[in-house]
Amino acid sequence: MSRIVAVKSVFPEFVSTQSSITAEFAELVTQDNGEQNVLRRIHGSSGVRTRHTVLPIKAYRTLDSFEATNDLFIRHGVDLAERAAVEALALAEIEPREVDFFFFTSVTGVAAPSLDALLVEKIGLRADVKRVPSFGLGCVAGAAALARAHDYLIGHPCEVAVVVAVELCSLTVQRDDASMANIVASGLFGDGAAAAVLTGSERQQGGATWRYTPEIVATASRIYPDTGDMIGWRIGSTGFRIVLSAGLPGVIDGHFAADVTTMLGAHQLATGDIAAWIAHPGGPKILEAFERCLTLNNGELARSWSSLARVGNLSSVSVLDILADTIGGGTDPGSDFEPVPPGAFGLLFSLGPGVSSELVLLRWPEESE
Repeated sequence: MSRIVAVKSVFPEFVSTQSSITAEFAELVTQDNGEQNVLRRIHGSSGVRTRHTVLPIKAYRTLDSFEATNDLFIRHGVDLAERAAVEALALAEIEPREVDFFFFTSVTGVAAPSLDALLVEKIGLRADVKRVPSFGLGCVAGAAALARAHDYLIGHPCEVAVVVAVELCSLTVQRDDASMANIVASGLFGDGAAAAVLTGSERQQGGATWRYTPEIVATASRIYPDTGDMIGWRIGSTGFRIVLSAGLPGVIDGHFAADVTTMLGAHQLATGDIAAWIAHPGGPKILEAFERCLTLNNGELARSWSSLARVGNLSSVSVLDILADTIGGGTDPGSDFEPVPPGAFGLLFSLGPGVSSELVLLRWPEESE
């Protein structure tokens, strides 16, 4: 089994209340009073209190082209990704030159060379580091990145893997687009980055903090039939126009519980054996669907609700941010969640375009291990 020895999430300096963002984005998205009222109502029911953005809120009025927003994505994305990776490696007490495998993911901008290539020298990684840049996995990518790093480390048990996710969702909000998908997205998504450091099963353990970090026991992937038009982008001259279907909670209701039951059953576990639930906070209706289909009604997804309120939906970054708050390295100053007890299991999961799901089964070591 591989081990997640450190996770760190970082955010841009600009943070605004949801009401401030709503006031600014209402005029950006539409000039129609009726549509602005709909936007205010949707924003108000999003479960989001504050969000971080790479620009001051009023600066978004000046962005008038895909070229401009994508240039900002590259500039700010590299900086945030560097911060996340450097701080995660410091937490893990691992030098950058020790990293063997680098999985990078983002779905809110494009670059060639990809941002991970730009980061190699900036971070101090070796020139022969094995890189896997990913685009298109969307919100599922944080979970998928952990799973693919785990797959790599099974075959390379003495090595070190780093996962970095960066999403600058604010740069994708469309001007003069009053579609329900854009209205919802403008009230839900935030900016941020996160990095995770993983080691193979034969890697010599480092600092004392490693004793309290989880191992990856198993992973599972799934694509659901006839759902390809529910989540994603339509990419055109103005950039990324979001595709976001109201039918997604129904997909969760129809499929997700069976996937979780199958995965846990393969390890002689049931939902009652899971002490830490790390669910992607896609929005209130998504979290409610997870709670409903898994019969979670005692605050088991409190960490996800807290992350949604504090920073919004961060796409691929969200589950890593919640994992960081679960194991240490998070940024929630008011977090009062109980530590995961030794020997306990956790389940990290997310959905993304496809519609696809990724599940990662975690286990915290016993105190004697």
